[in-house]
Amino acid sequence: MQKNIYPTLQFVFCFVFFQLYGNYVFAQKQIAINDIWLNYQFVPASVDGFTPLNDGEHYARVDKDINGKPAIYIYDYKTAAKTDSIFTVSRDVPADSARNFSLGSFSFDKSQEHILIPTRTDKIYRRSSTALYYIFDIKKKTLTALSTNGKQSSPAFSADGKKVAFVRDNNLFIKDSESGIEKQVTTDGKKNFIINGITDWVYEEEFGFVQAFQWSPDGNTLAFYRFDESAVPEYTVQFFNNLHPENYTYKYPKAGEKNSVVEIYLYNVQSGATAKADIGAEQDQYIPRIKWTNDANALCIFRMNRLQNKLELLLADAATGNTSVLMTEENKKYINIHDHLTFLKNNTQFIWTSQQDGYNHIYIYGFDGKIKTQVTTGKWDVTEFYGCNEKNGLIYYQSAEESPLRRFVYSIKTDGSDIKKLTNDAGTNNASFNSTFTYFLRNHSDANTAPDYAICKSDGSVVKVLEDNSVFKKMIADYQLHKKEFFTFKLEDGTELNGWMIKPTGFKSKKKYPVFMTCYGGPGSQQVLDSYDAFNTMNFNYLAQHGYLVVCVDNRGTGARGEDFEKITYLQLGKIETMDQAASAKYLGALPYIDATRIGMMGWSYGGFMALMCISNYPDVFKSAVSVAPVTNWKYYDSIYTERYMRTPKENKDGYDKIAPLSSAANIRGKLLLIHGLADDNVHFQNTAEMLKALYKNNVVFMQMTFPDKNHGISGGNSRAYLFTQMYEWVFVNL
Repeated sequence: MQKNIYPTLQFVFCFVFFQLYGNYVFAQKQIAINDIWLNYQFVPASVDGFTPLNDGEHYARVDKDINGKPAIYIYDYKTAAKTDSIFTVSRDVPADSARNFSLGSFSFDKSQEHILIPTRTDKIYRRSSTALYYIFDIKKKTLTALSTNGKQSSPAFSADGKKVAFVRDNNLFIKDSESGIEKQVTTDGKKNFIINGITDWVYEEEFGFVQAFQWSPDGNTLAFYRFDESAVPEYTVQFFNNLHPENYTYKYPKAGEKNSVVEIYLYNVQSGATAKADIGAEQDQYIPRIKWTNDANALCIFRMNRLQNKLELLLADAATGNTSVLMTEENKKYINIHDHLTFLKNNTQFIWTSQQDGYNHIYIYGFDGKIKTQVTTGKWDVTEFYGCNEKNGLIYYQSAEESPLRRFVYSIKTDGSDIKKLTNDAGTNNASFNSTFTYFLRNHSDANTAPDYAICKSDGSVVKVLEDNSVFKKMIADYQLHKKEFFTFKLEDGTELNGWMIKPTGFKSKKKYPVFMTCYGGPGSQQVLDSYDAFNTMNFNYLAQHGYLVVCVDNRGTGARGEDFEKITYLQLGKIETMDQAASAKYLGALPYIDATRIGMMGWSYGGFMALMCISNYPDVFKSAVSVAPVTNWKYYDSIYTERYMRTPKENKDGYDKIAPLSSAANIRGKLLLIHGLADDNVHFQNTAEMLKALYKNNVVFMQMTFPDKNHGISGGNSRAYLFTQMYEWVFVNL
C-alpha cells in the first residue's frame, strides 16, 4: 500500500507560507495619530440627548430621521421601541433656516410641552457659551426665536413653561412666550464690571456652573446672582489673527487676590419688586450654590467662607430676603461642593452627602440642622447620588464600596437598611433614572471594553441594550490593542497605591523596556479606574506599538479612597504626590522587564505641574519629562482652586515658594519638553514664561512648543494631532 504524501506536502506549504507571509497576514494594524486626534476615528458611539419623560414610561433621545436629519424621538421604556417624534429638523424647521439649524442638545420645560434648542453656538470658556435659541411648542408645532436682539446665554423655562429667563450682555431678561414681550430685569450689566445671571470666570471653572439664576417652583420668583468684579485683577491673552494682535482682557483672581463681590437677589415676576437676600456683611466669601426648597417662598443659599472649610445652608424668604441658618458643616481642611442636596416632600428634612466621618456618605438632616439618619456607612466613598424615591423609601447611589477602581449602582432604604447592588458587570457603571425611579439608563464599560448603554428596570434587570458598540469594537479589534493591567504596590509606610500598565507589542519578560509614565495627580482626581478611556486607549497603545511600556499610578491626594488619603496634600500641593510618583518609578525600575535608566513622565495641567516636579526633584529617577500647560507656582493660579488646598500665599509662603517647579528648576538634568497654548485662559502662559526664565537662568537645556491662539486644551484644526505627533517623535529620541 503506497504512503499518502499529501498531508506532508500541505504541512511544508503552510510552513513556508507562514514564514514568508505570516507577519503580513496577521500583522497588527498600526495606529495613526491623525486617526486619533484629527479624524476622531476612535470615538465610541453613545446615546445622545437621552431625557426621561415625566410619565415614567417613556424617554426622549436624539436620532436621525429618514432624511438623515437630526430629530427628537420618544421611546418606550418597556420595549425601548420608538413610538413618536417630538421634533424633526426636516418637518419643523423652515427650509430657509434648516441649513444652519443644529440639534446638538435640547431641554424641556417642567411640563415637557416646550423645548429650548440652541443653534449657532459660540463657546466662551470651558462651560459657557452664547447661542441663538429657539422655542418649540410641541402641541402647536411652532418654532419661534427666543429673542431677535442678539445671542443668549443659559436660558431656562419657568415652572409653567410660559416664560424663559436668559442672559445677554451681562443682564438678565425674561421672555413671555405667549405675548412675545421681552422684559429686561437688570440694567447694570457691563463687561468686566457687573454680571447678572451667569457666573464670572472663576466660579464657572471651579464651582462648575454657568447659569446663575433659578426659577421658584411656582414660577413667581426668579432668584439670581449678581457679580461685582470691578475690583478683580485683569489678565490679557492675545490672538494673532490680524495685522495687529487682538487683546482679550477678562477678570481672573489669582491666589490671595480680590474676588468678585457676590450678591443674591429675588425678583418678583408679577410686581417687578426685587429683594436682596441677606447673606451677611462679609463680602470676601463664596456662594457656590442656590437651590429652591419645595416651598416656593424659601430659597436655600450655600454660604462658604473664603478658606472653604465652613459651609452654611441659609433659608431666604422670597419676599423679604431675610435669612436663617438651616445647617452648618465645618472641616479642618476643606469642604468639597456637590449637587446632592435634595429636599424631601415633607419639607422638614433633606438629603446631604458629606465626608464628616472620614468617607463620603449620605445623610438625612432635619430642618433643625441635626442629622436624623446616616444612611450609608463604611470605609468607602459614595461617588454619585442619583435621587430618592420617597414613595418606596429608597435612595439610589453609586459607590466605590467594592474597590476604588470600580463603580457599581446601589439602592438602600432611607433608614440605612436593605442595601441592594443593582449592577453587577465589573468595571464602571453609571445610571440615569427616570422621574418615578422605575427605570434607568445604565452606561457600563471597563478599562479594556468600550461602553454599552442599556435600559434597566429599577432592580437592575436589563430591558434592552440600546448601544453595545459592536461596530466600534469590531473596528478596533484589527489593532490588537494591549490591555491595561492593574497592579498595586506599597510605599515604605505601608500605603498601597493603585496603577495600571500597558505592555509593549511583542512583550518578552526577559527584555528590558523604557517606561512612559502618565500622571494627573490632582486633589480628588482619579486616573486609575476600571473605565474605558477612548482617546487615551489608542494614544497609549500607539506608544506600546513603538516599544514603550505605559504606566499610570494614582498618588496620595487622589479620590475615592476617603478623606485622609485625599487631603494629605493639604497646604503642600506637589510634595507628597511627587514622592509617590518617584516611588512608583523606583518600584517599576526594580521589575525585571523594565529599564530603570529610561523612565519618563508626561502630564497636562496639574499633570504638567507634576511632570516638572518629578524631573526637577528626582533627576536620578526620571530621564525625561513632557509638561503640557503646567502650573509652575501656585501663586499664578486662580483663587478658589488654589486656596482650597493651599490657603493664600501670605498664609502659606513656604508651601507656595518651596514646592514649585520654579524653585527646583536648577536641578533638572534630564530631557524636558515644555508645551503651552498662548491663549490659555485657565493656566496662563505666564506660568511657562516664568519657567523659561528659570531654565535660562540655570542653563537648563530643553525643547519648547508654543501654540498661538490655543487655550488650555490646545485643540481645533490640526493642533492636537500636530502636538502629539511631534511630542511622540521627541519621546522616541529622548526616552
